[in-house]
Amino acid sequence: MSDITVRSLGVDDWERYRAVRLTALQESPHAFVATHDEEAAEPEEFWRTRMQRSTRLLAEREGVALGIASVGAADDPGVAQLFGLWVHPDARGTGVATELVRAGARAAAAAGNRQLLYWVGTENGRAVAFASGFGFRPTAQRRPMRVVSEDDGEDEVAMTLPLAGDRGGIADF
Repeated sequence: MSDITVRSLGVDDWERYRAVRLTALQESPHAFVATHDEEAAEPEEFWRTRMQRSTRLLAEREGVALGIASVGAADDPGVAQLFGLWVHPDARGTGVATELVRAGARAAAAAGNRQLLYWVGTENGRAVAFASGFGFRPTAQRRPMRVVSEDDGEDEVAMTLPLAGDRGGIADF
């Protein structure tokens, strides 16, 4: 049994989420649309509002934050989107990402969604392999990633995970 726990954060957990999110933005600046400096300057109300817009998940081991992910609405009815997935470098490869995605899939299914969408950089082989191994399948949807430098030109691919039907529903997560 894993000693990793994943819990949903409420509005009053905004400071905990903010701390982990800012760490993620510092450690992996190319993985996010926002920057550390932009979000560090945001007031409490910004963070409280953000907590209400989507389900914010925190992975921990013995009270130490290991990673975060979010689940929110996508553009299509019945489709949720997993985003903001980040795992602390010391915890990568230990099952944290798997536990966050499982919790995200459960939250999406519990909200009545039939699919979970996850955007992955096309040149990020590790992320594509992880998502594929979890059961996500690539779609024809592509979009450019945020341009951080002139050398950037990577696209993201939308990958979807069925939450019912062929997988047998939420019990598989």
